[in-house]
Amino acid sequence: MNPEYDFWLLDLDGTLIDVDSAYPREVVEQVGDRLGREFTDREAEALWYGLGEARNEHLRERGIDAERFWEVFHEVEDPLARAEATFLYDDAASVADLDGPVGLVTHCQRYLTEPVLERLDIADWFDAVVCCTDETGWKPDPTPVEMAMVDLGVSGNGHEGALAGDNPTDIGAAWNAGLDGIHVERHGPDRRGQCVLADHRIEGFDEFLE
Repeated sequence: MNPEYDFWLLDLDGTLIDVDSAYPREVVEQVGDRLGREFTDREAEALWYGLGEARNEHLRERGIDAERFWEVFHEVEDPLARAEATFLYDDAASVADLDGPVGLVTHCQRYLTEPVLERLDIADWFDAVVCCTDETGWKPDPTPVEMAMVDLGVSGNGHEGALAGDNPTDIGAAWNAGLDGIHVERHGPDRRGQCVLADHRIEGFDEFLE
């Protein structure tokens, strides 16, 4: 294990887990049906993974109310269907052996997060789980990260921690909370449309934690 940190925070979707390739298209298509708007496969992918421009900016540029889109999005998603479509990245198994407190800070809502963790049998990997909401704020806001640190008992001085995630907002949240940011690149800069600055840039946890 990397001895540099005595606690770890992790993003969930796109970092530790992902979904079958057809699932984002199916969900966004259902949202589009309710909103009377068609989305291309590329748009569905960008909205699901946050590739390129910010999701809400992406929606606004297309004349779609972002708040309404995400409201319908959460209405459409079924927890059991999401759990069935979800898989754990092979290299993420290394996370089970991390030393020290480990927490999740995810934009995935709790009604979706809990069935996924249960189905993949990884709930016991984490000592704290914070699911972002309008009340907690959304990454890169440091508030949900700081909440997780309080839950882990590492919010005081003398602790060295890192947050690992696949999105630039994860790195922003880490830096805003005074932590190191580890970018896990699951897509590649060509597909993402940009390189992501971070303290560490990796393609999988196994290469970093061994």
